[in-house]
Amino acid sequence: MVRDPFSSFADVVVLDGGLATQLEARGADLSDELWSARLLLDDPALIVDVHRAYVEAGADVVIGASYQASFEGLARRGLDRDAAGALFARSVDLARDGAQGRALVAASVGPYGAVLANGAEYTGDYGLGEADTARAFLRDLHGPRIEALAAAGPDVLAIETIPSIVEAEALVQVLDTLSDVPAWVSFSCRDAGRLNDGTPFSDAVDVVAGHPWVVAVGVNCTSPTAVAGLVRVAAERSTTSIVAYPNKGGDWGAVAKRWTGNDLPDGLGPVAVELRQAGARLIGGCCGTTPSDIRAAADALRSAA
Repeated sequence: MVRDPFSSFADVVVLDGGLATQLEARGADLSDELWSARLLLDDPALIVDVHRAYVEAGADVVIGASYQASFEGLARRGLDRDAAGALFARSVDLARDGAQGRALVAASVGPYGAVLANGAEYTGDYGLGEADTARAFLRDLHGPRIEALAAAGPDVLAIETIPSIVEAEALVQVLDTLSDVPAWVSFSCRDAGRLNDGTPFSDAVDVVAGHPWVVAVGVNCTSPTAVAGLVRVAAERSTTSIVAYPNKGGDWGAVAKRWTGNDLPDGLGPVAVELRQAGARLIGGCCGTTPSDIRAAADALRSAA
């Protein structure tokens, strides 16, 4: 059985918040197709600073900057396979530097929609044809970068913002080829019952929750108004830990690469407690959330424990 990196935690595990949100707040231009992964090339020190800010705010886990990185996207920036593989490893090393031995490191595996950089992770509409064809394509896309990230030695893989049941099935096939690499899988959902592609969330949980390398299953980059209901569904169908890190809410503009709206008027603290009560164990924030949100969540969760 795979090692569980969270076994030493007596209770809740606090995740970090929005990486790109803080990079932009510190002056980074993330308008190209690599988004936050661009800074792996252009300003790695800034990534370390943001990871460190989340650890200072109380995060037990920091998630690396590889969400939007892919061999295909990096090739368009002129990087060959070896250079791209080194960049995946750099994302883990930078997260380790920012964690300073005080937090675990999760290597981010974003969806195919992130590679497309057109907002498709919020629809699940990839235009890949029949399910078997799409599954094979997605398996071939995800396999090499998951292998590269796993080889860099993170504490866990964060397979996140998955909007499609076919993509989940492909990712399970990739995990079948690995050995002793723990992962969490979290889905992006349109409401309290369905993935962004319309599939029932319960079906998606069933696809991944029984895999021997999956140590947590849940939801991320979804409105906080929907996440507690999704956590309850996951808790009913899985014996693994439940992971939940909502975004700030609102709508994603694919052209401007910016969120508008806010479903966290009272901050992340009250929502974090609600998620814990619903059954989540790994709790943090996604797009739009900040170190102050993570501090509020950590304080609220530890006070309620």
